[in-house]
Amino acid sequence: MKLPAFLSLLALVLLEAGTASLPKERKQRDEMHGEGDSYVVLGNYVLGPDNYDEVIDLSDYEGLMDYGDQLPEAKVTNLAPPTGISSAQSTMTPRTLSLKPTMIRPTELGVLGSPNSHGLPTCLICVCLGSSVYCDDADLENIPPLPKTTTYLYARFNRIRRIRAGDFKGLTKLKRIDLSSNSISSIDDDALRLLPALQDLILPENQLAALPALPPAIEVLDARHNQLQSSGIQPEALRALEKLQFLYLADNLLDSIPGPLPPSLRSLHLQNNMIETMQTDAFCDPEEHKHSRRWLEDIRLDGNPINLGLFPSAYFCLPRLPTGHCC
Repeated sequence: MKLPAFLSLLALVLLEAGTASLPKERKQRDEMHGEGDSYVVLGNYVLGPDNYDEVIDLSDYEGLMDYGDQLPEAKVTNLAPPTGISSAQSTMTPRTLSLKPTMIRPTELGVLGSPNSHGLPTCLICVCLGSSVYCDDADLENIPPLPKTTTYLYARFNRIRRIRAGDFKGLTKLKRIDLSSNSISSIDDDALRLLPALQDLILPENQLAALPALPPAIEVLDARHNQLQSSGIQPEALRALEKLQFLYLADNLLDSIPGPLPPSLRSLHLQNNMIETMQTDAFCDPEEHKHSRRWLEDIRLDGNPINLGLFPSAYFCLPRLPTGHCC
């Protein structure tokens, strides 16, 4: 019993002695490093700026940061197709896009109209403003397809040679056609006759030798500077135009005044033709016993080899003709 008690007492004495000496060792370390120096205690080592490289080997930084052994090993497995998709669908090859675009032709004509000889819609070759279509100097050889609402057409200074029967089909609102300065040599009879609203037909500087059948509503007919012959104007063709007011046929090959003329006529220009006689029935209508032309106020016959011997009798049928407005 005495020996264990002695050992316990000895242990307490040694523990007290070690605790008392600890402040002294710390004080000695503080005096050794100074107050401004920084250090770290690692186990039995005192780590400071002077012995940092001795404690840790900085040359082996890869070994210090090697965490490769700690990463979990990834396992790659084949993904099964989701449920609900058949095996036939899962084995389908992906569709490849075609590099060549597919052109779809519209089923109905829009405001641009159908493609013309240039392969483009009319309103891309011409200028369409409201109900007016301007195709001047567009290098056209034919009348282009026009919108159904076209009211005024201007296709001057082109290379159009012929007006076909279907060129104006269905254009019931067309009031004015101006085809000046083309190369038109023929017009089909049905090309203009079926246009109920046509009022102005402007055809100067073409190569026409004959006039086509015209609609009854026409008011202005201008065919100057063509190759019109008297045989190219059908008898009674002009008198049937009950609303015709202005007839311009100057600079053609006419050898007589085309007649009989309609009573509605106000201005007649026939200068620079080959007219030699001025027949009375051109202005007087014996069938209806009308001895005067009520509205005719302007006649131009200058530049014709007219035989003035027949002139006075015809002049009496023109009471409204002012002095200086004839011949």
